[in-house]
Amino acid sequence: MVHGEVWTLKELFTYPNEYIYWSIQIVMYPFMTGLVAGAFVLSSLYHVFGIKQLKDMARFALVFSFALLFVAPMPIVMHLQHPFRGINIFMTPHFTSAIAAFGIVFSTYGAIVASELWFIYRKHFVEIALPLKEKQDKTLSEWFKYLVFCALTLGVYDISEDSLKRDEKAIKILAGLGIPVACFLHGYAGFIFGSVKANALWMTPLMPVIFIMSAIVSGIALCMLTYILAMEIKKFLASRKKIAYTHPRTKEEIGGVEINVIKMTAKYLLLFLIFAISLELLDLIFRGYTAVKSWDVLRSVIYGKDFTNIFILQYTVGNLIPFILLLLPNLTIRRAVFAVILVLFGVFMMRWNVVIGGQAFSLTFAGYMHYHLPIIPHNWETFKEGFGGALSIFIMPFVLFWIFAKIFPVFDYKESH
Repeated sequence: MVHGEVWTLKELFTYPNEYIYWSIQIVMYPFMTGLVAGAFVLSSLYHVFGIKQLKDMARFALVFSFALLFVAPMPIVMHLQHPFRGINIFMTPHFTSAIAAFGIVFSTYGAIVASELWFIYRKHFVEIALPLKEKQDKTLSEWFKYLVFCALTLGVYDISEDSLKRDEKAIKILAGLGIPVACFLHGYAGFIFGSVKANALWMTPLMPVIFIMSAIVSGIALCMLTYILAMEIKKFLASRKKIAYTHPRTKEEIGGVEINVIKMTAKYLLLFLIFAISLELLDLIFRGYTAVKSWDVLRSVIYGKDFTNIFILQYTVGNLIPFILLLLPNLTIRRAVFAVILVLFGVFMMRWNVVIGGQAFSLTFAGYMHYHLPIIPHNWETFKEGFGGALSIFIMPFVLFWIFAKIFPVFDYKESH
């Protein structure tokens, strides 16, 4: 059976070898890489531009971006018919193809994020490692913790004031350098689609810019959602008095910090949401105004076959409604949660409409193909290219974030008091 035949339904005149080859995993790929870039840009608003109200969110976003980074290439690996070939991108990177350049961009960005995290948390590593080093009778868990944190210090135990000032300078330089690299990491995903001359929907120079703006929007929205969930769990534990820190916070104090951070972050989410919506509408208007040879079939797809997906689900549900919810005064946590979920849905639908919608019309310009997402898998192929595979990819960064939070203290309680 040909790859794609299971989930492709043809209509009217199509070529016999035409199918929806790029399925849900190729939708998840730009979606996940966008979350990486967006989370990093959010963290850089504090480290580079010094917006102190985002201090708590900045560290949270950076650790979450690091967790997302490991998941970013997984959709492509799952989509490959020979998954082990995916390592070739990292082993033999070059610029002769957009996909092959991913190895260089991904490795560079990973090194920047890892270095920035090390400078931010170096003092924490030393403060954990030194007492364990001096302790004589260590338990097995303490030995393991000692080895891990000693390794993380990289042998640098100097935490003097001058040393920490140099760390702050390094953090600012890395964060500033990381912004264009993070944008390029996701912008090249848009470049892959925008450079496909054979596809009328994808061929536009605005595609990389649209991808970057929507990436920042999705990254900020996911960080807001995850931050709210983490703070709500903290409030629940604080109310049950099962949480003990050097400087414990009451449920009311945690709630106050939470709403202040969310209100400030929502302002920047609104700003980037305006840019993202404007660019997408500009692209749509430009296509209609120029009306090139392929506009007839594009119009039938945009205003006909995919009208619900584009104008109802993406623009109305995913853009307009959350924009209004965030713009209304006296933002509450519940309204913020509902809004950012809709924003994430809207960005996902944008990726869906680009990837799946771009394959919806036949190269004959006289037929259409419809993608049916496999919900209940009956073999490995329909699992990884269906709902189960997409859900696995989405859950993976949350698991990694929970692990990384054990090493990198996401909330700096000592600094807050």
